[in-house]
This record gives sequence, C-alpha cells and structure tokens, in this order.
Amino acid sequence: MTMTRTEHDAFGPVDIPADRYWGAQTQRALAVFDIGTERLPECLIHAFGLHKMSAAVANLQCGQLDADMAQAIVAAAAEVRSGAFDAHFPLTIWQTGSGTQTNMNANEVIANRANERLGEPLGTKRPIHPNDHVNRSQSSNDSFPTVMHLSAVMEVEDRLLPALTALRDSLHARAVAFADIFKLARTHLMDAVPTTLGRSFEGFAAQIGHGIERVEATMPRLLSLPQGGTAAGTGLNAPAGFAEAFCAEASRLTGLPFRPNPCKVEGMAAHDALLELSGVLNVIAVSFIKIANDLRWMSSGPHCGIGELLMPDDGLTSSIMPGKRNPTILEVMVQAGMQVAGNHVTVTMAGASGSFELNVAKPVLIHNVLQSIRVLADSARTVAERVIPGLEPGRERLARQLDSPLLAATALNPHIGYDKAARIVAYAKAHGMAAREAAIALEILSGDEYDALVDLARMARGGG
Repeated sequence: MTMTRTEHDAFGPVDIPADRYWGAQTQRALAVFDIGTERLPECLIHAFGLHKMSAAVANLQCGQLDADMAQAIVAAAAEVRSGAFDAHFPLTIWQTGSGTQTNMNANEVIANRANERLGEPLGTKRPIHPNDHVNRSQSSNDSFPTVMHLSAVMEVEDRLLPALTALRDSLHARAVAFADIFKLARTHLMDAVPTTLGRSFEGFAAQIGHGIERVEATMPRLLSLPQGGTAAGTGLNAPAGFAEAFCAEASRLTGLPFRPNPCKVEGMAAHDALLELSGVLNVIAVSFIKIANDLRWMSSGPHCGIGELLMPDDGLTSSIMPGKRNPTILEVMVQAGMQVAGNHVTVTMAGASGSFELNVAKPVLIHNVLQSIRVLADSARTVAERVIPGLEPGRERLARQLDSPLLAATALNPHIGYDKAARIVAYAKAHGMAAREAAIALEILSGDEYDALVDLARMARGGG
C-alpha cells in the first residue's frame, strides 16, 4: 500500500505519495492530463532550477525576500538544477499551453525541499510557500518562456556547438588526408569529371561550418529573456529592477550574457527566436542527410557497389549474413535528420499559436526544439568519433573508375571540338576500349598528343 500525505490548496485536500516532493497542483494535473508519455527533457527541468535560483536572488536584491528565505530557495533550487530531483517532475508535455503545471511543479518541489532543509515536513508550505515565495515576482507566462530560452541556449552551447565543431574538424582532417586522391565526380548520379576525394570532404566540412555560423547567429535573440513581464507583458507584481537582477544572476551562474527582453510581451506572445533556431536546426538536419547519404553511397558494396570509401567496422553485422558490414551510424544520422525535419513542422505550428498576449503551445514547442538539438548533437558527435576518422579510400576501385571515356572527352573538348570528342566517346563505348585507344584508332590524335591533353591532376584542379 502506498503511503500518502494530505495537502490542501484552494480546491480542497489532495492525497500525494508521501515520498514525492511535488504538491497539490502537480497531483491534480496528473489526474487531469492523463495524456501520452512524453516528458519534458531533463535539461529543461535543470533550467528551472537555474531559473528559480536567479529569481530568488533577484527578489532578495529587490527587497521581496529576506536573506534566510532567499538562501533556502537558492539551496533547494540548486539541487533541482543538479538533477537530484528529476524523478519528482512527473508531468508530460501534454498540459496547458503556458506550461503552468510544470512551473508549479518546480515551485512545489523547491518549496518542499527548502522547508525540509529547514526542518519542516513535506507539505507544510512554511516558512517557504510555493506561490508566495518561490514564485514571487513571477508568472508562468514569463517564467516558462524564460526557461525555454535558458534550456535552449545551454543545450546549444554545451552540447550542439561542440558536437558540430568536432564533426566539422573531423571532416576537414579527412579532406586534407584525401587531398591528392582522385575520384570520379558525379552529376545527375552519372559519371562526370575528375575531382578529388578531398574536395568532397571539403564540401561536407563547409556545410557543417555554415551550420555552426547559422546557430551562432541566432544567439542574440535567444539570450534575450522575457522574465519580468509577468501577466500579459505588463510586469504586474514584479518590482522595478527585477528583470535586470534576474538576468545578471543567470549570467553569473552560467557565464552566458543573458539580458532582459526590452519588449516582454513579444517574448511571451511569440516565440520567433526559438522558431528561428528550429529553422537553423532543420537546415543542419538537411546537411546531415546529404552528407550521410553521400558517404553511404560512396562506401556502398564495397565489392559490387561504388566502393570509393571503405567504412570502418562498428562491430555490428547482419542477422543472417555473417560478417556483413553496414553503415549503421550513418543510417542513424539520416533518421535523426528526418526527426528534426518533422519537429520543425511542429515548432512552426506551435510558433504560430500565439493569440493576443500569450503563445499557448509552449511545452510542445520547446520539447521539439530540445529533442532536435539533442539528436543532432549526439549523431554529430558519434559520426565524428566513430565514422569519419576510420574512413579509408578504396584505391583500386577509384583507379578503375578514372579510366572513363567521358573524362577524356571533357578534357579534349576545348582542343579538338565537341563533335570529334563525342566520336571518341561513342567509338570507345562501342568497341569496349579506352578513350586513348579510340582517339588513335580514329586517327584524331596520336598517343603523345592524347597524353599531353588528358591530365587528371590538371582536370581536377579545373585547368584546361
């Protein structure tokens, strides 16, 4: 039998599991919102701890809390920030669109833990009250979007940007290593002109580098916090200077330059900054799919496919074909990109759900943004560590592919004209011979003339 304690709120008594730190509002929400299993990410819960720490310090500085109360709230909120109370946030993302229930969940857990630290049993609401003290000078309407920004910025800074940087650098290292290895370029999936394997990886690295720049370009809007707007952006019940003190403390705790949004209602009624970030994540997802699919095709076979790259062994194999090596991690990267593309559709619809002074799709919006950050970062890190450094060129296959009549024709075209070059290609294909032999057989070029004009290195560099 589960032991319970009884708490009271404006609607009467509520029985709560005795060992749980949440309170009456969270318990009621569990019964009302019996929908789905998708929890808000732990990083957002930790950001709530950071948020309530900053709010308590701001309230102290603004004369809204005495030092003992502020200290107790900060100590309890710091434990939430550390992850010690993750199990006490049971609500799913399927709750009211302002995120009120999760804000109250945080207030209740922090109040109960603060009171416990002061020697009081859970549920007393004294001396620390979840609404009167933990939520002082705040509303869910400004607190939840502030936490959305805090969590997104910290995930970008701590997780996404380092992972993208590692992926870009690993791709660049392969570009350098493969700089002098010739391969056949393909356009329309068909044989084209000579290039280098290094150039392909230069392109991949550039895509990721641009992705990093795009993410960094969103930071000014994400670092702007709506805290202090309380209800409808009016600042009702928030003292003068609260927003500035809050941002200063959040900046001190994180080392990131948070600042007050000069137009609080914009940060509460619209979430364009997060939608902008999601759009950038969608671009990165597309880059991931392109890069991963190119690497899969280039390593396909390897004996009966393109085989230009040899995929490193990941220790996994087929359930029926012993020893078969599959590009498993790259397939995960593709799936991650697909998920992010789908998430962006949801974020777009959620971002469009601001009505008058409040957006009412906040939980689903931030859930999808944070999931996109996580899957992109994790797949980038894994590919950078486990795939890219181990890729090796399939030298024999590359050499065979470069013996192509089309390559020769493209190089000869400026010197002998399009029609003669086309005759060489057709003759070589019809008689199963190399372009050099065809040029000699047709008496268009001698062997020495051909050799002087067809130079793979010059062609790969773009020279005539």
